[in-house]
Amino acid sequence: MARIGVFVCHCGRNIAGTVNVLEVAEKARKIKDVVFATNYVFMCSDPGQQLLKRSIEEHKLDGVVVACCTPTLHHSTFRNAASQAGLNQFRVEIANIREQVAWPHEHDKEIATKKALRVIEAAVKKVKYNLALEPVKVPVTRRALIIGGGIAGIQAAIDLAEGGYEVYLVERTPTVGGNMFRLSETFPTLDCPQCIITPKMNQVAHHPNIHLYTYSEVIEVSGFVGNFKVKIRKKSTYVDWDKCTGCGDCTQVCPVKVPSEFERGVVTRHAIYIPNEQAVPLVATVDENVCAELRYQRRVKEGKAKPRSKPVCSRCVEVCEVGAIDLTHPNEEIIEVDVGAIIVATGFDLLPLDFFEEYGGGKIKDVVDALQFERLLAPSGPTDGVPRRLSDGKVPKRVVWIQCAGSRDPEHGMAYCSRVCCMYTAKQALLYKHAVPDGEAYIFYIDIRSNGKGYEEFVQRVREEGIIYLRGKVAKIAEDGNGKLRVFGSDTLVGKPVEIEADMVVLSPAMIPAKGARELASLLRIGTDEYGWFKEAHLKLRPVETVTSGIFIAGAAHFPKDITDTVSQASGAASKVQALLSRQFLEREPLIAEADPEVCAGCGYCVNACSYSAVQIDPIQKVAKVNEALCEGCGACAAACPSGAMSLRNLTKPQVMQMIEVMTSEYA
Repeated sequence: MARIGVFVCHCGRNIAGTVNVLEVAEKARKIKDVVFATNYVFMCSDPGQQLLKRSIEEHKLDGVVVACCTPTLHHSTFRNAASQAGLNQFRVEIANIREQVAWPHEHDKEIATKKALRVIEAAVKKVKYNLALEPVKVPVTRRALIIGGGIAGIQAAIDLAEGGYEVYLVERTPTVGGNMFRLSETFPTLDCPQCIITPKMNQVAHHPNIHLYTYSEVIEVSGFVGNFKVKIRKKSTYVDWDKCTGCGDCTQVCPVKVPSEFERGVVTRHAIYIPNEQAVPLVATVDENVCAELRYQRRVKEGKAKPRSKPVCSRCVEVCEVGAIDLTHPNEEIIEVDVGAIIVATGFDLLPLDFFEEYGGGKIKDVVDALQFERLLAPSGPTDGVPRRLSDGKVPKRVVWIQCAGSRDPEHGMAYCSRVCCMYTAKQALLYKHAVPDGEAYIFYIDIRSNGKGYEEFVQRVREEGIIYLRGKVAKIAEDGNGKLRVFGSDTLVGKPVEIEADMVVLSPAMIPAKGARELASLLRIGTDEYGWFKEAHLKLRPVETVTSGIFIAGAAHFPKDITDTVSQASGAASKVQALLSRQFLEREPLIAEADPEVCAGCGYCVNACSYSAVQIDPIQKVAKVNEALCEGCGACAAACPSGAMSLRNLTKPQVMQMIEVMTSEYA
């Protein structure tokens, strides 16, 4: 016969304000197999835990149910207390009577009290049949992978490397630095972003503990926490980076020009290019999609062109004094690494301009996005810090900014706030006035969100500099035929329509997940929210962790953030990884799936249902096998199993059916 104890928590008045705790504790004593029941104001407090430990010892309890708040908060608290009293930690269950009872039924105390007792009785039924399990031990590979070389990835890599751990940093573009590297100045201090990030870029390139792979991407991830196996594809550059000196002679002779990704299309680059003068690494890359010679070679292979004795174009090869360029042999490479943890720091993109038809986005040259204007303002940018119109190169004398372009817009599927637009718009308007003192700056806004340290003061400073704020939305932008733009909007503070003649319009588009984010999430077996941002395990308690153990997120890959929050989260993710890698073995919960070989027919439904690749069919025995290190205990395989062979430890079908019977018995 089981000896189970029930402990009902008041949680101050969170529970006791709705549930009659004394009545619940009294009636819990009458539940079959319950030999002791009591209540306490705060079970999670030290006196509450001492009460739990004393009761286990005095009443020789072999099972415990704590009726309190969500197990996410304090399951480990009560498990540890029970272990100290000699009770196996997996013989402890939480009956959630706060979130599932007290809060949803706060206006009906009688119903709440009855439901609380049912929830407790169901937990008693479950814990009675819980097995006394031991954690699964997993060895740890003390290396980390970071995907994304922006400021988040850079900060996390440096933190880990300085902690003595080996790091692989993978960036898909030819240089690290990310979007921060593009900025003109940073709010609210107006300091130079290049001065901040360039030393860190060089640090990751030369740190003995960091292996930097730019122009590369992760193509395969297998394994589990502490033991991930990763394949990295170094894309063909057709340039030997060990030989290349970054002189740039090759880029000057290349005849092919395309819009520059780094400059956001404000200017062009060549088919062979160095992203910018401060790129890390400072080496050339051949874009095989636009290079005339490589395109010709591809057409020959496809049978669409005849071979020639001489190359179509080899100017870059001829001018390279060190012989670093070879257009005849791709130098793609697949690198395999073993790591214990992964940090995803892939950053963000902006909603494309052609999304905004009403504003002429993508059609009107002088309607630009915020990052394009950053490049026009940047002292290291293509216009040396003096903004110029893309249509004719003239300095604009009147510029209009439109905030919340796509953000906070449920009709277009982006109801969220992009968080940084109010601040960078204020900064850009201020820098524009500094560059063009006789210029006029107008900002259309819904409301101003300046919630960081020094942010509100910065916005007030901008207002005092003469920037005009108009509270309202812009309906339409049109060209008037004289090189001017007509901005049609409204000022809701005075209740009147507004029409402004402008030389240039800057949109603040919604921040969106970086290209390929959903595909990467699928590769890593981690979740995304409805917008495509990487999803955390718990918004408040585990904000840098994902549901897949050993994989963490940082920066704007998680959600729109400013630089301060991005760096903070990156260091937070790095600290989590350090804690993980510091141990020789990891202990994982054994509450995972297992297959009954006597019942399993080897149909494979469980394999298809598993999102973590934890289940495989044994080719010899023809039965399902579960990798304990990979399984996350989600239960999908058990739900999919047609024969009932697959089940979860301590959540078997008989346990579930008994709990359902308890919860529905009152209405039977």
